[in-house]
Amino acid sequence: MQTYELIAPCHFGMESVLKKEIYDLGYEITEVSDGRVSFEGDEEAVARANIGLRTAERVLLKAGSFHAETYEELFQGTRAIPWEEFLPADARFWVTKAASVKSRLFSPSDIQSVMKKAMVERMRTGWRRDEFPETGNDYPLRVFLMKDQVTCALDTTGESLHKRGYRKMKVAAPIAENLAAGLLMLTPWRPGRILVDPFCGSGTFPIEAALMAAGIAPGLYRNFTAEQWTHLLPAQVWKDASDEAREMIDLHVDTDLQGYDIDPAAIAAARENARLAGVDKLIHFQVRPVSRLSHPKKYGFIVTNPPYGERLSADDLAAVRTLYRQLGDAVRSLDDWSLYVISSFEDCEEALGMKASKNRKIYNGMLKTYFYQFPGAKPPKRKDKRD
Repeated sequence: MQTYELIAPCHFGMESVLKKEIYDLGYEITEVSDGRVSFEGDEEAVARANIGLRTAERVLLKAGSFHAETYEELFQGTRAIPWEEFLPADARFWVTKAASVKSRLFSPSDIQSVMKKAMVERMRTGWRRDEFPETGNDYPLRVFLMKDQVTCALDTTGESLHKRGYRKMKVAAPIAENLAAGLLMLTPWRPGRILVDPFCGSGTFPIEAALMAAGIAPGLYRNFTAEQWTHLLPAQVWKDASDEAREMIDLHVDTDLQGYDIDPAAIAAARENARLAGVDKLIHFQVRPVSRLSHPKKYGFIVTNPPYGERLSADDLAAVRTLYRQLGDAVRSLDDWSLYVISSFEDCEEALGMKASKNRKIYNGMLKTYFYQFPGAKPPKRKDKRD
């Protein structure tokens, strides 16, 4: 099989989690940079990564890289890549996104235009034809410029991997599915442990936890752009990857996953999303204010994305402080529980009345947030029944 260098972008701050995911799939990491993890893999890896990675944004197939400080160098470097080996003669191809950091070339529209012309020029030579109707399948290209080094990669995914397909019902300011999964992976929570989100909104944290607990691959029930690239990626690799993922599912797993919200519409949305994800039997959703948060058992986890908003009025700020204070009071009333909060609210710890043992900077889109970690006591180790 052909071996490719694959690039998986992710949220800034999630690189270590994605790196572990890729290792767990069985692939070798070649590079880790801000917001990206690169690894080697064959055709099968493209399908398995798209279907199985919970924290990636997409999976890109690297076509080439080169140094460019001028548009002429950009044109020549792009033209030197053997595009005819990746794109059929009827391919519909374009530079869907160009990102530039610390590089002399920085205009996305100019970069896109120059590279498109260079790709057409190369295709003319490679396919020995002048006209390209572009009536075939889509081949979107993503380009990164970092310190004048240009990396060109075909987007095998299409719609971002955070779009699992289950979140049809939305509420205000939902957290992205892949970010929620990554934050869960940053905690000691594991399937079988108690998990509660008292500000669950459309249910993303409990649903992602349920998908993990049941072994349901996040991309199993959606489509990918590269499924149509049969000259590069045979249809069998997608079937094999899907079959492998289905064999991992266990819907009879025991769970204690709960989602609360004060808004009945949010709970209705969460229940419908859980049903669409196939995990509604694994989660208990309920209309309940955070002030009434309680649980009889010890050693549970709260992982949540409480309201924090930007440019709050004085009244809004007071309301947010009250919510955080109520959350802190509820946590202290629970028996040896752990709290994990993602928030951009600067006075988060003060309002909670708790000091985080650690906080981690995470970019939620363009918004800088912090993941505050308040770990509780660990449960005693179970004795081996054979002893």
